[in-house]
Amino acid sequence: MSEILDRARAQVLSTGRGLDEASILEVLQTPDEDLPELLQLAHDVRMKWCGPEVEVEGIVSLKTGGCPEDCHFCSQSGLFASPVRSIWLDIPSLVEAARQTAATGATEFCIVAAVRGPDKRLMDQMREGVKAIKAAVDIQVAASLGMLTQEQVDELVEMGVHRYNHNLETCESFFPNVVTTHTWDERWGTLKMVRDSGMEVCCGGILGLGETIEQRAEFAAQLAELDPHEVPMNFLNPRPGTPLGDQPVVEGKDALRAIAAFRLAMPKTILRYAGGREITLGDLGTRDGLLGGINAVIVGNYLTTLGRPATDDLALLEDLKMPVKALSATL
Repeated sequence: MSEILDRARAQVLSTGRGLDEASILEVLQTPDEDLPELLQLAHDVRMKWCGPEVEVEGIVSLKTGGCPEDCHFCSQSGLFASPVRSIWLDIPSLVEAARQTAATGATEFCIVAAVRGPDKRLMDQMREGVKAIKAAVDIQVAASLGMLTQEQVDELVEMGVHRYNHNLETCESFFPNVVTTHTWDERWGTLKMVRDSGMEVCCGGILGLGETIEQRAEFAAQLAELDPHEVPMNFLNPRPGTPLGDQPVVEGKDALRAIAAFRLAMPKTILRYAGGREITLGDLGTRDGLLGGINAVIVGNYLTTLGRPATDDLALLEDLKMPVKALSATL
């Protein structure tokens, strides 16, 4: 193990160049007894190349449920017998959610819709919602609306959306096991258009979908190739009624190994705690991850699952003496 750590120190910590796929796999195979040393190295990399600040974000669903896609982990699919049903959020509720998010100290508010891609109604709702939020709340607005056309990318830029989230979910080789109604390449195409537009790219995925450890390394390497500004790290929280409803939860130490591996693959990227960390890591593991490469968090609840109270995360950051990133108009 010391060999891969020594190589990572020389390459990632010293030069800021991420590990390749073979080295990422070695990191994911770290023995338990070497895990503290690995997490310390990942933390050192994060501190050197990203600094001590932590970016805090809240998310809200503008359109929940009734999605026509068959992502096997998602209770918002209209194709599964899961309890989530289609609803829309009105503009005053959207603004109020942005206000509550800003009150936690968050610098970013992400509007999410459970769709294959936005239609005219959704784009009109986005335009009205972003305008209302910007008039009422001092917070950056991000969006996650599925696959886009070039015209829609241009519209979002014109609205003032500064970051777009579109997760690849898993590596290319495993993707057909998780989604059959669209392809990995279709997602990749949207991400390239977003990156070329000047919007920041937010792209991550979910660990624990049934992928092998080799495919986990493949996924980290593919994300590094995309070079997103931010990578949300989700851990599967199995949802009743979905095809992955009986999938086992990722073991805590495996989750921490993955956090460190993704940090060593992408030393300068925002690595954000997202869904599933509560059941995978708990309070102690959440702390360990913040000291092992994570430098951003989603506070409060997720789209269809409960998260930790925002006050708990903010108190933890204060205890760790990690400053919350101030809002920057230059983002």
